[in-house]
Amino acid sequence: MPKKNFYDVLGVSRDASQDEIKKSFRKLAQKYHPDAGGDEDKFKEISEAYETLSDPAKRKEYDQVLMFGGIPGADFGGDGGRGRAYTYSSADGFDFSDIFSGFGGGAASDGAGFDFSSIFGGGQPRSQKGGDLTMSIDVTFDEALEGAQRKVTYRVPSTGEEQALTVKIPAGAVNGGKLRYRKRGEYGRNGGERGDLVITTRVEEHPLFKRDGADVRMDVPISIYEAALGATIEIPTPEGKVVRLKVPKGTQDGKTFRFKDLGAPNVKKKGAKGALYVTVKVEVPTRLTKEERAGLEQAMENDHHDWRRDIERLVKKNS
Repeated sequence: MPKKNFYDVLGVSRDASQDEIKKSFRKLAQKYHPDAGGDEDKFKEISEAYETLSDPAKRKEYDQVLMFGGIPGADFGGDGGRGRAYTYSSADGFDFSDIFSGFGGGAASDGAGFDFSSIFGGGQPRSQKGGDLTMSIDVTFDEALEGAQRKVTYRVPSTGEEQALTVKIPAGAVNGGKLRYRKRGEYGRNGGERGDLVITTRVEEHPLFKRDGADVRMDVPISIYEAALGATIEIPTPEGKVVRLKVPKGTQDGKTFRFKDLGAPNVKKKGAKGALYVTVKVEVPTRLTKEERAGLEQAMENDHHDWRRDIERLVKKNS
């Protein structure tokens, strides 16, 4: 019995159009695909035939061989030799999604291979999870520190319906933090579950305190007299309490003091709190009373510190 050529395998004439070739292959693939209980060898045969005849360059070369009386088969083509490994999601060199696009509305699950379940699974399209919806919510500094509840409404794009939700802002919420509400997003398709609603917290700035995660930072101005002589200063905490900061004599500008557990609640670690960091800023007066000027002039006359010793030594060397 003479060996079949690729046109015979697909059941089309040699002058068949690409659409006719595609249509025939689509019909045969449905019939012989192994997932549908078909003949695996037959499926490989028609897949190999389609791979050649669907490519204009390969088809031209194949036709030239046929003109001279040859009947190339499974070993035709440089990459079409015997022993080729077939995968049913996408056979070597071509995308099945293009062939089966008219059957069951199937699509590749990963953007590359075609998913045959939409064709051979009773014609039912695959379920698809709905996308996430996003929104932001403004909270005060105190609400972020202590926690709060806020009623919000949002609209589902696919249906246009408005839905309401009570948002629980956790104690210690940070600016840019994310709150995820499961299955409150866009509706899924074909029985798929809903996506999520992701809410971003936007915490307003405080005139004195600055959040650094669970830590809170603040600057405290002190006078040159307090820096030189030392002082005790009352400091407010983020929670509304008052603590005393002891500034040692000779404190330099930019010195930072740490108060443990007086910061914000740690939203990632229940029961834990950050620290309060207080940085002193030494203020130099721009206007002086007569008494202040006189006192400072007297102090300068009595000052025997060599503040610029290293600089003066270098100046003398370069003179």
